[in-house]
Amino acid sequence: MDETQRMLAGKLTDPRDPVLMKRQHLAHRLSKMYSDTFDDEHERRAEILRQLLPDASEHIYFQGPIFFDYGDHTTIGEHFYGNTNIMVLDTGRVTIGDNVMFGPNVTLVTPMHPLKYQDRNFVADNSLPGKEYAKPITIESNCWLASNVTVIGGVTIGNGSVIGAGSVVTRDIPANSLAVGNPCKVIRQITDQDDIRLKKELF
Repeated sequence: MDETQRMLAGKLTDPRDPVLMKRQHLAHRLSKMYSDTFDDEHERRAEILRQLLPDASEHIYFQGPIFFDYGDHTTIGEHFYGNTNIMVLDTGRVTIGDNVMFGPNVTLVTPMHPLKYQDRNFVADNSLPGKEYAKPITIESNCWLASNVTVIGGVTIGNGSVIGAGSVVTRDIPANSLAVGNPCKVIRQITDQDDIRLKKELF
């Protein structure tokens, strides 16, 4: 396996590998370029996203600014909306379904590092093939992550779930759940009683 394959397989990886660094530098540059555009520069934004996120639908929107570590490790489905200041550290695979909404300051973090500092510090150690590994993140379709949500690697958020503002998601969330907190916990299921049409005071 090369270092990219090792990284995506969740193995210890050297993030300073020249191939990985080349893609990372491009992704950082493209993220900055997108973040420097205005929201009415539709064609320029679309062209940048095609390079940054080759496995994303064309029907996605980021308010900006954005930051992706690699970009080509992320897949995004149809009709995605991302509010301002979205960060995706996609060392591992990030898979986002259709009709997903992100509030401001949402962060997805797949990289992992050793807990012992002796294993984590950058010193010569030929017994370790790298100082970093990754766990994938999956956000299934029809989810809403509210403002300031952080999702940690290894997590799947099930179809139709809502993650409350400020939550830190450290474990899987079942489908159709309302989950909040740090660490994020399910507080109840989302049901037909949550139909917006039943909230007469909003009409």
